[in-house]
Amino acid sequence: MPDNETGICIVRSHGMAPQKIKEISDKGYDVVDLTCLDVKKVQQKAIQLAQEDFLVLILGKPEHPEVIAIKANADIYSGNVYVIPDLETLKEITDKIKEHKKVGVVIQTTQKLELLESVVNYIVPIASELKVFNTICKSTSMRQKEARELAKNSDLMIVVGSKKSANTSHLAEILQGITQTIHIETAPDLDLYKEQLVKAQNIGVTAGASTPENIIKSVIEELEKI
Repeated sequence: MPDNETGICIVRSHGMAPQKIKEISDKGYDVVDLTCLDVKKVQQKAIQLAQEDFLVLILGKPEHPEVIAIKANADIYSGNVYVIPDLETLKEITDKIKEHKKVGVVIQTTQKLELLESVVNYIVPIASELKVFNTICKSTSMRQKEARELAKNSDLMIVVGSKKSANTSHLAEILQGITQTIHIETAPDLDLYKEQLVKAQNIGVTAGASTPENIIKSVIEELEKI
């Protein structure tokens, strides 16, 4: 990006590292910050924990832009910030947790509640002080809860949405533990699962938060034809 340019730079809903925002602004661009308010909340909680000298654990996928931005914000105030995608990764820093004693936890807005619960259960016996912020987006939590209930009465669940979407992928993972589940992106993908569809008596359909309504509708219309 050249210096002394004019234009508008939009920060997407996942957020961005503050250092990067400053760099863009310093080059002369107008920055429009469209970071999701729920994501902003996670960033603020992570900063708070870092400022209070907690060892900060960010539960989520290390390569996800939301998590990268959360960590970048907390890193400004502390050198003890770790991204934890699973319990095995957490166990690798057990000694650091015991040494630091004060542990703070935030979680990616689209993550599964099960990850938060497993991490907290592991930390409780080894940390002297634990502060936990459940920063999972309310709409994500509600969607997961409703999908679970639907899955209990279905012998096949169809999750519609991008396979690159964190909340959609997590939704599929959750439902796979309840009933047979397939994850598709668009209606034509149903052709890959015709055998399962024909055999199923009760089919439930759910979708990720970012899945367009017209795609969901087209999937349902295709299912009615089958």
